[in-house]
Amino acid sequence: MASTAPARYKLIFYISPKCLEAVKTAIFETGAGESPGGKYKQTCWESTGITQFLPVKEAGANPTIGQLLADGSAFRLERVEEVRCEILCFGRDTAANAVGALKRTHPYEEPAYEVYKLEDF
Repeated sequence: MASTAPARYKLIFYISPKCLEAVKTAIFETGAGESPGGKYKQTCWESTGITQFLPVKEAGANPTIGQLLADGSAFRLERVEEVRCEILCFGRDTAANAVGALKRTHPYEEPAYEVYKLEDF
């Protein structure tokens, strides 16, 4: 029997704790994090961890977070605390709009995010 429920997607992104609320607000405005029927809204799961990255000066990196070495020749390896946030999206359009909101509001040059289509068993 085919399900009539909209397809479910999970948006996962990583962000500094100080920027999290503004980005979540923009994503929630698209309808992401809202269950069908509207019984629950602005739902998400968050955890903290450490992100590591090395901006490459020669490639034109312009990181929001990152420091040059003392001689200015290159960036140093960064390790910073970030939040992993997961938000459920019902319907492909909602997921696409949520990603658009993420890209518009996320402060990083290259926001790290993933989108998964979920199966309904």
